[in-house]
Amino acid sequence: MKWESLSDFFAMGGYGLYVWGSYLVAMACIIGEVVLIRSRKRTLYKHFGQKKRSILRGEK
Repeated sequence: MKWESLSDFFAMGGYGLYVWGSYLVAMACIIGEVVLIRSRKRTLYKHFGQKKRSILRGEK
């Protein structure tokens, strides 16, 4: 497919909203997943760090 201008490229033959919207949703999902993974990682480190300290002190 040949585009005459940049606006033709972004219009994608009338399907631009669908195409670029799909890319936007996919990127939002990927970024959201990365944020959630980092949050879970911090929570696990915090949880297991406290358990390790309590075990070293002899607490149950």
